[in-house]
Amino acid sequence: MTYLDYAATSPLLPEVSKAMHLAEQKFFANASALHTPGHLAMNEIEHARELLAEIIGSNKDEIIFTSGASESNNTVIRSFEGHEIETSPLEHHSIIEAAKVYGGHDKPKLYSYMLANNEVGDILPIKKIAKKAHSESGFIHSDLTQSLGKIRLNVRELDLDYATFSAHKIGGPVGVGALYVRKGAPFKPLIIGGNQEKKRRGGTYNTVGIVGFGAALKKMKELESWKIYDTKVRKLRDGLAEWILKKIPGSSLNTELKPNKSLPNILNVSFQAAEGESIQLYLDAEGVIVSTGSACAAGDIKPSHVLMAKSGGDAEVAHSSIRFSFGLDSTEADIEKVMGVLPGIINRLQKMSTVKMKE
Repeated sequence: MTYLDYAATSPLLPEVSKAMHLAEQKFFANASALHTPGHLAMNEIEHARELLAEIIGSNKDEIIFTSGASESNNTVIRSFEGHEIETSPLEHHSIIEAAKVYGGHDKPKLYSYMLANNEVGDILPIKKIAKKAHSESGFIHSDLTQSLGKIRLNVRELDLDYATFSAHKIGGPVGVGALYVRKGAPFKPLIIGGNQEKKRRGGTYNTVGIVGFGAALKKMKELESWKIYDTKVRKLRDGLAEWILKKIPGSSLNTELKPNKSLPNILNVSFQAAEGESIQLYLDAEGVIVSTGSACAAGDIKPSHVLMAKSGGDAEVAHSSIRFSFGLDSTEADIEKVMGVLPGIINRLQKMSTVKMKE
């Protein structure tokens, strides 16, 4: 299998699997308990908290563990219930839909803009947005889910009040995430009914999952993964883009390849007169795994809201797009596999299509 869907989820790292298996045996106790097994479990949780804080440049007390990025995003938006909430059309549905439910007209205003988009990889000018937010006595939240491990991050340098993270995008387990909340920033718990996380997030700790998150963070730090993404992975991504544009008629990029414009591991491409889901299924039959639109919206037949925004509402572009996303284990052989089957698939679909190719 040629797996090129890392932006949707990444395979569990061997180090993570090993750490979680050990935690199941040694750190199974309720981490809130006062007995020794409980203390041992809490020590593991705090170690993961300290590691994330070190990597993103925050204090450990500003980190709250959650069930994932969607919960973290909802928590921030819910904290500004009744207040004005500004987002971009590129945001994840957990931001856009939550803002519709909780947004109002009160002040202070919340700006919620992801640093890097999950579908096309666009990097947004977060520092500029943060400056505007704070000049208006508002607050800034950024979803850093796709950015963690791919580029250098420092929440202080970005001037953020809130930031969202997820374990399964960096080789950790699904079902674990984190939320950075700057000391003094407004906060309202989404899940109440417990004293965990200093009464900021109720519920028994997912110790095994958090240990897995910590193991993934440790590996990421040891490798300095952002350097590998900026060199090896970027080269693979750009090489595939060049091959596609050269070999496949009617292809166009939805991802800007300049280093400061997009993440190094995401490539979104549109193919004229070829439907994205059909391309995905044909590739799947050849053992090549990619995404069309956002994997989080599987089953939604509407065109990607991100690509609709990027293309100025061109549904044909949105419906004909495929996202390739690379990981640290991606190789030249993956590119060769794609180019061995993709041109033929596109040619077959274009011949079957009733849509005329543009000159």
